[in-house]
Amino acid sequence: MIFSADAPESIARAAQTLKAGELLGLPTETVYGLAADAGNDAAVAKIFAAKGRPADHPLIVHVAQISDAADFAADMPAFAQALMQAFWPGPLTLIVPRRSGVAAAAAGGQNSVGLRCPSHPVAQAVLRAAKALGVPGVAAPSANQFGRVSPTTAAHVAAEFGPELMILDGGACAVGIESTIVDCTRGVPVLLRPGQISREQIQAACGLQVLSKDEQLPQISQGLEAVKALNTAAPRASGTLESHYAPRAKVRLLSAQDLQAQLASTQLTHLALYTRIALTSKPGVALHTRRMPLRADACAHELFAVLRALDETGASEIWVETPPSGTEWEGVLDRLTRAAA
Repeated sequence: MIFSADAPESIARAAQTLKAGELLGLPTETVYGLAADAGNDAAVAKIFAAKGRPADHPLIVHVAQISDAADFAADMPAFAQALMQAFWPGPLTLIVPRRSGVAAAAAGGQNSVGLRCPSHPVAQAVLRAAKALGVPGVAAPSANQFGRVSPTTAAHVAAEFGPELMILDGGACAVGIESTIVDCTRGVPVLLRPGQISREQIQAACGLQVLSKDEQLPQISQGLEAVKALNTAAPRASGTLESHYAPRAKVRLLSAQDLQAQLASTQLTHLALYTRIALTSKPGVALHTRRMPLRADACAHELFAVLRALDETGASEIWVETPPSGTEWEGVLDRLTRAAA
């Protein structure tokens, strides 16, 4: 059932729901989350069951403020602290060493945990109210079936899980794609998932080069232990599987030239397009077309809603024009690449 987040009683009811070990549809600035008390393993198990998500695929734990990270983190490297000061509250998740005996189920059994402090006022209100009831953090992956398109409105969440779930309606998500994830367990910042916060912004905030998850440590005076730490496998993290964010229809990622050429020769009769170029209709093909914004942030804001809308047309395939190059488009390209995998 959807409740207006504007009503104070809705926030109190949401916090009580979390305290009782139940699930909650929670708006954040990125996407809507399926939330549960991160310290209650039975409640966390309900997230995995509802989503159909493997229990060893970790969840991100959301906290109300920077100081609350200490409830879950065994250690917070100096560069991680700098990133928290620069971007929290906001769409940045940090993977840090996990305190023993805390949030093991939410972390998928790993010795690390992903932490985020969301900026959405409704999320903030719920986290603070829940903490007052003894819930120090909330595990909240995207509120959709595992591997499918993330929700950016309360209606999307209701369509995924039905009327039984309590959902707070905080409006459409401002960012529209999930948080940037930075691994802080290997001595230097390693980008596991791109998002609105770019690698340039991360580097500027912490003063260290941001590496990609498959890179090896540059041969500089880091010391043998630092080399070994970085060159171990990255921790598992949310939203990093090769195939993810996928609608029912097949998604194809094509250049503008290839999209035009294949449209001219396609044998499909029902097709959806998301592109920056103007395309003329083709006889015998039912086309559902949405224009892709020219700005990366505008595209990210609407991306999942557009994929859902195009999927609902019943098209057998969704053709998406490959976004421009540039780090500002990295998050959008990541989601589309996984949707098309």
